[in-house]
Amino acid sequence: MKINKKYLILLAIAGLIVSIDQATKLYVHSHFNLGESIVVIKNWFNLTYVRNPGAAFGFLSTSPEAFRDIFFLSIPPLALIFILYILKDVASNDNIQIVALSGIFGGAIGNYIDRLRFRYVIDFLDFHIYNKYTWPAFNVADSAIVGGIAVLFLIMFRKDRSKNPEVTN
Repeated sequence: MKINKKYLILLAIAGLIVSIDQATKLYVHSHFNLGESIVVIKNWFNLTYVRNPGAAFGFLSTSPEAFRDIFFLSIPPLALIFILYILKDVASNDNIQIVALSGIFGGAIGNYIDRLRFRYVIDFLDFHIYNKYTWPAFNVADSAIVGGIAVLFLIMFRKDRSKNPEVTN
């Protein structure tokens, strides 16, 4: 049985993302106290141990725990199935789209593992400007998801512009 190249790419990239994501979260979880922060680049970037019971930017973090558990334990498997469904129709030589979907897939698995283990996601990448302007902490899986989605949006934008050449800058 021969496995299609795009599924091998998906497995390799998603596996790499999950491995790096889980290794970094394990390190933070076992070496940091909750809320502990280490300055990496002064006035710009810290490693800060945060537990996020919600989604991106703490979305739904104040919802009832029973709702969060049902929601966050049921949505990721559906998203993974949806990604596989989309990937089925992607051309085997469309490496950019395959890599983008693989990043989203791997990131979703990385965060889902946290949900299954802890009922929250471990975040630790903490960017800020002089601790005055802050971005919510995130992790490797989040980065892969956002990067993959950004690439898919760029692909859609480029396809739309190529279909409508009269649209200019």
